[in-house]
Amino acid sequence: MSAAYPAVGQSCRLALKKRWSRQLLSILGVHLELCGDAPVRPGLIVANHVSWLDVFAINAVAPAAFVCKDEVRAWPLIGWLCARTDTIFITRGNRGAARRTAETLRAVLDSGEWAVVFPEGTTSEGHGVLNFFPALLQPALDVGAPVQPFALRYTDASGTLRLEPAYVGETSFWECLRAIVRARGLVAQVHPLGETEADASHRRELALLAQTRIASRLGAASPSAPEAPDPAPPSPDAQETQPELATSSA
Repeated sequence: MSAAYPAVGQSCRLALKKRWSRQLLSILGVHLELCGDAPVRPGLIVANHVSWLDVFAINAVAPAAFVCKDEVRAWPLIGWLCARTDTIFITRGNRGAARRTAETLRAVLDSGEWAVVFPEGTTSEGHGVLNFFPALLQPALDVGAPVQPFALRYTDASGTLRLEPAYVGETSFWECLRAIVRARGLVAQVHPLGETEADASHRRELALLAQTRIASRLGAASPSAPEAPDPAPPSPDAQETQPELATSSA
């Protein structure tokens, strides 16, 4: 798989990534529920962040390049898959690396491919939405790419929120994985909320708009505005707030 993936064309790579993600969810006993229409036009997906499982739930609907902290490379299986499937890795606390990440993200969006960021910069249990850090939304503004908010939540078959997938606090990766495998009837709900054209005058406005729409879908109150600092430290696994991410336009 690792040898074949880079050698095939883009459409085939996306199809493979979508299939692998759906297979992984199935192996873990997680049912995928698409709540709305799958997006059609490529752009920047921004989503609330609950679990490392978010990556595969989104890829199962809209296969994309994710921005991810560099430590994920060392994770068993998950890191191996991420490293071979268009993941954009960032070294935390390194402003030079942050600028390069923003440039890479711009290039991905400008080429007409999907990219995904988690602007909260950390994970939560899924009850609500944390403040969105706006910096990684700047590449969408730079190239005029559409922004697609996704609301993610994990429930049982009746729609009741389940906490097993939440990768928060002192929970280790293995503890989270074990909780997911032991759970019965987990449902990963993916709610595409429609395009938000990247025509806001500032990335803060765009971040607040996406944050508010996701919070509304989750039935949670959205904070009034993104916090004063303007970093955007995304990762599909982070349990703690990440360091600043400076972009070339910050």
